[in-house]
Amino acid sequence: MNVGHYSLQEVLEKTSRPQGLCFEVGPFTARLRSTHKDFINTFRLLYFDVPVISDDQLIDFFIDMRAPKSHRRWIRPQIIARIDGQEPFQPFAAIHAMPLFEWALNWSIARQGQHHLMLHAAVLERYGKALILPATPGSGKSTLAAALAQRGWRFLSDEFCLIHLRHGQIIPIPRPTPLKNESIDVIRNFAKDVVIGPLFEKTRKGTIGHLRAPTASIERMKETATPTWIVFPKYQSQSDVIMEPLNKSAAFLKLATNSFNYTLLGATGFNVVKSIIETCDTYNLCYSNLDDVITQLDVLSNNAR
Repeated sequence: MNVGHYSLQEVLEKTSRPQGLCFEVGPFTARLRSTHKDFINTFRLLYFDVPVISDDQLIDFFIDMRAPKSHRRWIRPQIIARIDGQEPFQPFAAIHAMPLFEWALNWSIARQGQHHLMLHAAVLERYGKALILPATPGSGKSTLAAALAQRGWRFLSDEFCLIHLRHGQIIPIPRPTPLKNESIDVIRNFAKDVVIGPLFEKTRKGTIGHLRAPTASIERMKETATPTWIVFPKYQSQSDVIMEPLNKSAAFLKLATNSFNYTLLGATGFNVVKSIIETCDTYNLCYSNLDDVITQLDVLSNNAR
């Protein structure tokens, strides 16, 4: 059964109990506890299709979203994320509970996913082949990934590209995409039927609106994909689509730089990145128009069928 099969009241009841609401997020399992009604309402909206599991299963991380025990909760309401008994973040304003929860999930996945190579990249799939989009903040990675997910590509992840160390397959983690500032209206105008949660203004990254992951992507989140293309995107206003091959040495350095745990994995990390670079086509991509760049990427995928 999925989160959306429960009413808001039922989800509130589950998250307020000691056993919490347990659910799957890609290959991981999580338990959520909270009595914050507005947050739970947003969580239900954005995680509508995520499978709920029984609380007697093995849970990877436990997240409690709660008000801090201080007099400030009456003057300026705050919320903290308690993860496996730790509080790694400072309290957020209570109205920013959802962005804090997403940070808490990122932190938890980064800690639990060390047995995979973890890249900071969006990932999409077509015909069983994965398109990896590693990029620095401000490159338009999330906007491009969100647009591709509305045009026939299966959405695997926006934040983490998890690569299995032994067989090299990419493991999906379909979650809400945090769209920032102008990107929110760009995607709203690009696809009218998308679900974007409430806007959170004046966060550390500006205004954020979370885009719900496509239902079909969550239903297929157990299906891995084969790394096939590594494309380093860069949004540039008024630019034509320019996709140029990137030599393997430069691609290796850029990909390793975009890894969360390449150094920690040592020789294993080097060998996995080397294998990916050798088997994937690598490109630099500059673009401005989403329709134009999607057409170009569709040609890339169709040629590889």
